[in-house]
Amino acid sequence: MSIIENLKKEIGQAVENAVNTAMKKGELPEAEVNVKELMHLEVPKDQTHGDFACNIAMLLAKAMRSNPRNIAVAIESNLEKLDIIEKTEVAGAGFINFYLSDNWLYPVLKEIEEQGESYGKIDLGKGKKAMIEFVSANPTGPMHMGNARGGALGDCLASVLEYAGYDVTREFYINDAGNQIEKFGKSLNARFIQKVKGEDAIEFPEDGYQGEDIKDRVNEFIELNGTALIDADEDTRKKELIAYALEKNVEGLKADLGTYRIFYDIWFRESELHNSGAVAKTIERLTENGYTYEEEGALWLNCEKMGLEKNEVLIRANGIPTYFAADIAYHINKIETRGYDLVINVWGADHHGHVARMKRAMEAVGLDSDKLEVVLMQLVRLMQDGEVVRMSKRTGKAITLKDLLEDVSIDVARFFFNMRAAGSHLDFDLDLAVEQSNDNPVYYVQYAHARICSIIKLLKDEGIEVPKFEDMKPELLKEEAEIALLKKLCEFPEEIRAAAISREPSKITRYVIDLATAFHSFYNACHVRVEDKELQAARLKLIDSVRQVISGILKMLKIEAPEKM
Repeated sequence: MSIIENLKKEIGQAVENAVNTAMKKGELPEAEVNVKELMHLEVPKDQTHGDFACNIAMLLAKAMRSNPRNIAVAIESNLEKLDIIEKTEVAGAGFINFYLSDNWLYPVLKEIEEQGESYGKIDLGKGKKAMIEFVSANPTGPMHMGNARGGALGDCLASVLEYAGYDVTREFYINDAGNQIEKFGKSLNARFIQKVKGEDAIEFPEDGYQGEDIKDRVNEFIELNGTALIDADEDTRKKELIAYALEKNVEGLKADLGTYRIFYDIWFRESELHNSGAVAKTIERLTENGYTYEEEGALWLNCEKMGLEKNEVLIRANGIPTYFAADIAYHINKIETRGYDLVINVWGADHHGHVARMKRAMEAVGLDSDKLEVVLMQLVRLMQDGEVVRMSKRTGKAITLKDLLEDVSIDVARFFFNMRAAGSHLDFDLDLAVEQSNDNPVYYVQYAHARICSIIKLLKDEGIEVPKFEDMKPELLKEEAEIALLKKLCEFPEEIRAAAISREPSKITRYVIDLATAFHSFYNACHVRVEDKELQAARLKLIDSVRQVISGILKMLKIEAPEKM
């Protein structure tokens, strides 16, 4: 249990006791109320209103049929004295403000000493199995900016949930079946014939994949295997070209994502669902439950029966299952077959309409749709010189993840893509990304870490080591900048909790920026090397604790924590 969690529990118990005491004394009317359930402490935006505030009096007003402020006065006057509370006051319409002594902050230094870079880990998930499926880019082409953002968000969300006590699996879903693979095969076949017999030998499919990567795969295939495949029938030729090109593309995806510091536990193939009969069984299950019907030779999912407007095709008139049918089977596999307690998909905002359909489909096959969550991610715009950048200067084509990582560091890409909530549009400033100044948030945070390492090393060279908690006097830390740093350190486990609950890893990126800001303010206000050796030891311990937390967060986000800059 974190320091703030313990503190809230202690204050909450004191408030509950005060309510009971006030009712017994007749200062409050008797009422059946659950104070523990209603009690909530928040940090006031205005620091003059205390360290924490609660609106419990307003929540009790209806049950007690009394004025909230009168209730607050009765509670406040009956609060027991706690060492951590310096004073309390009733404010406004009935808020109770709590002003705490600095003593509650100091144990954070001991916690960080004991836990090191594991500080901040909590047991919110209680070991539940969670799977995050993200990126899952179409293997018929390279990854784009949406995949780059989805990669950072998904990977960082997985790390946040691990910190929050979940047993997390990272998964990539390879769409190696269905229409897009058929189109992939037609495109490869046409480029193969054009390469061997000339451009006019075959017309390229109107809906084919036009990318240079298709030509590259064909050229590689010919270099390795020659052109004998030209004499084979079209189905055989397509099958062999797909088998080669698809595996090369998946290898490319793994390599690019590995460069981006994303490593998946499982690469799950859509074809497995078809080959194992899982798609056919899913359709049988939906039919048995009364959710399908036939029309114009196709089998449809009756979404209207589920309360949705648009019905969806499950099996086309040509007998081929749709991607949606396979997707339902895939989610059954996640929740039922593999037994995940929580399944989170990171999808682009264009999948918004698909969310309700998939959740209702889970209900239609008898599964708990609450186990499925979707994080919808908005678009990314690359900006340079105030203009939107759409094409790579090097290739003249749409910018891919690989192109981006040639222009900016991996640290910058991961940090920038995780700076805003998934539901917010993101402008990625290429000029700022390469700037080495405090305006660049990655540089700003890394510089805070490097600056602390430099101070610690300088003192160590003089024979001055970071003290153990038991050998220093934390109560000497009383300056405003010191207290601000201690408070920020105490907040980290609660930030993990908030990020895990909201599924917003960007909260942690913003937190580490705030922590770096608090350190830089401390650095400008307080010297570590001072004549008072006990104060020097306390400040050295403080900044080393900040170093450990920044380092732990950057490692969690898979961003380097340099010791020199």
